[in-house]
Amino acid sequence: MNNTIEYKGYVGSVEFSEEDGIFYGKVMGIRSLISYEGENAHDLLSDFHNAVDDYLEMCQTEGKKPEVAYKGSFNVRISPELHKRLVIYATAHQMSLNRYIEEILESSPAAHYTSISRSGIS
Repeated sequence: MNNTIEYKGYVGSVEFSEEDGIFYGKVMGIRSLISYEGENAHDLLSDFHNAVDDYLEMCQTEGKKPEVAYKGSFNVRISPELHKRLVIYATAHQMSLNRYIEEILESSPAAHYTSISRSGIS
């Protein structure tokens, strides 16, 4: 079983409470709390879809723009010395620090990790 699900561009977690005997989760990567639960995988997925649809409908009704997760920008804290060395290396290779970091991350195994189930829980 995957521990994430996706619907309409929103990625949700999949957890299980042994104590309560239910699956539950929340949409990741946004400040708004969108949570869902179900007694089985089908119910969890259905409640996830309903929760996302309700959130999008609420945003439309209130004239708010829905939050978008994973906009392509995040902060990373590193030592000043490493920051300096990275900038010097990137500049010496005629690229921006952002482009250099993007190249490094693109070549990492995590960039090719596809645990998200497009059709639901598998």
